[in-house]
Amino acid sequence: MSDATATLEGKAAELGRLDHWIDGATTAPAEGNYLETVSPMTGQPALRVAAGTPGDVDAAVAAARRAAPGWRHFVSAERGRLMLALAEAIRADNQRLAELERADSGKPMAGALAEIEGSAQYFEFYGSLVYLPAGDVLDVAPDQHVFTRREPFGVVGVITPWNLPMNQAARAIAPALVAGNVIVAKPSEITSRTTIELARLATQVGFPDGVINVVLGTGPTVGEAIVSHPDVRKVAFTGSVAVGQAIGRIAAERIIPLTLELGGKSANIVFEDADLDIAAKEAVRGFTLNSGQVCSAGTRLLVQRSIYDRFLDAVKEVTETVVPGEDIGPIITPAQYQRVQGYFRVAEEDGARKLTGGEVASVEGCEGGFYVKPTVYADVDNSMRIAQEEIFGPVLVAIPFDTEEDAIRITNDSPYGLIGTVWSRDISRALRVADRIEAGQVFVNVWNTMSVQTPFGGHKHSGYGREKGIEAIHHYSHLKTVTVKI
Repeated sequence: MSDATATLEGKAAELGRLDHWIDGATTAPAEGNYLETVSPMTGQPALRVAAGTPGDVDAAVAAARRAAPGWRHFVSAERGRLMLALAEAIRADNQRLAELERADSGKPMAGALAEIEGSAQYFEFYGSLVYLPAGDVLDVAPDQHVFTRREPFGVVGVITPWNLPMNQAARAIAPALVAGNVIVAKPSEITSRTTIELARLATQVGFPDGVINVVLGTGPTVGEAIVSHPDVRKVAFTGSVAVGQAIGRIAAERIIPLTLELGGKSANIVFEDADLDIAAKEAVRGFTLNSGQVCSAGTRLLVQRSIYDRFLDAVKEVTETVVPGEDIGPIITPAQYQRVQGYFRVAEEDGARKLTGGEVASVEGCEGGFYVKPTVYADVDNSMRIAQEEIFGPVLVAIPFDTEEDAIRITNDSPYGLIGTVWSRDISRALRVADRIEAGQVFVNVWNTMSVQTPFGGHKHSGYGREKGIEAIHHYSHLKTVTVKI
């Protein structure tokens, strides 16, 4: 075992168990039960995580409700100062937080540090927006004073996945807080540490008790209890389509709003006049970042037929420089590790041509870890399962096309619509294609340079609502119109 792995395993043993954070304090699960997680780097037991119940959710929601009136009427400037203080605290503790993130997910330290920095940026960005106008004055009639105002929902449920735990918690929590809401969050039971630490740091910098609560446990037990709770008035969920649909059914029955971010099968479109060296490097970054465990991963590569073979040669060459255990981490969960391997078998059955990868990887010092080699399949038909289904691993499928119309048709022939990328020196063509891609975000001559300022969300099975940017605040608030006879 390497020194780095030994250090991480030592930290897991030192932490021992992880409890809820409710009403500003560590709280043991009501029924005293814990789940055991494993390290994706070694496959060995790592941590005991509180197995929450609906009773724990009740306690967290009650704490949030008690805190809600005070937080809603907090002086906005003071609310902003707390948000900025939390961003500063995250940055000051970034090394420890990144180590915890790495212990849960196995991602390389550079990726973990980037995730922590992104989390800080959310609180920094939204903390600076407290001074924005909270409504408009409408010119309706001389004898009427009519204005609108944005008001918080109250208790907001935030349910996040295991791939980018702290970052995605911050992405939802920060705009919800600045809009005046209070939070009951449920991270994945597999990667819970940094969300607990986020709530702990918030308390340390002065957030009132009960404003941010974290209940640990499984989706069917804790997640469903949050969505079903009569005092939770809005839910933000990031995860699979199947779970999003289940949440949607509960929310429809309760008539509460949702923000759903459910994944993608995003297309990278490379025209023959593109800068092929840059496009090849970005195409590889697009499907290997976080070992492909990113909803916005560019996992479909559409290449114009005239350059298809030589471009794939370049992609193969770049892909084979990406080293598991150094440049990319493991698949984070045992189930997902098996799922990715299952798609290797599906690709073979469907007749896709393997250019590279397609097998597990051995990493010295991390025997038993969940590593796979970055994988590229060529000559894929868009109707194949590997082209239609989200694999959520470092797997790229390459599809040839002839014309601009072909590229648009193939791109939109997908149940998903999260992002798209167009590579061409012809900006008119690039913008024409971007306009017709059915996706929430489209990039031209670069892959996925989103920042906290850019609204993010999907079309079709990729979900609805928007995270990030000023737009997100609108999804965490009601709009009320007030008319006064004067």
